[in-house]
Amino acid sequence: MSILQGVEFYLSKRLGRATIDYQMLEDKDKIAVAVSGGKDSLALLRLLKDRQSFVPIKYDLLAVHIDLGYPRSCARKLEGYFKKIGVPYHIEKTDVLKKTNPKEINCFWCSWNRRKALFETADRFGCTKVALGHHLDDIIETILLNLFFQGEVSAMRPKQELFNGKITLIRPLAYIEEYMLA
Repeated sequence: MSILQGVEFYLSKRLGRATIDYQMLEDKDKIAVAVSGGKDSLALLRLLKDRQSFVPIKYDLLAVHIDLGYPRSCARKLEGYFKKIGVPYHIEKTDVLKKTNPKEINCFWCSWNRRKALFETADRFGCTKVALGHHLDDIIETILLNLFFQGEVSAMRPKQELFNGKITLIRPLAYIEEYMLA
């Protein structure tokens, strides 16, 4: 077994533990995996795809990339990758950038619009779950940010029902540290 295979085995095992502990997956789930093009979301997609071949729970995947229309989009590269690993995909192109005053665009705006487009796309494709690539370090950072800036102890939950249970948000990388994904 090569070092890479050992790391992949470890990551898969940790992802499996999180999905069991938080009951993230159910038979016949259709999971929209949010893929930004970064290491976290690509690792999440790969791990969920690999696990389909041996876990007893049967689920479908749909890789979803939200293209807000930035000039240097990675959509073409992602499309090639999705085809290469054999994952159904959808690239949602929006024209929200063209309709917005550049002075109004900030991190919150971008995140909000991406998330909105992701949920709408998942709903349109009949997905029961939306998987995000947040890992253990993201969860810890959120606790600290909320503590320091909001004066409260709260974090992202590994599993969270949204829209009266219509869609469930899952974070299968909740037990994996960022350095392991690099």
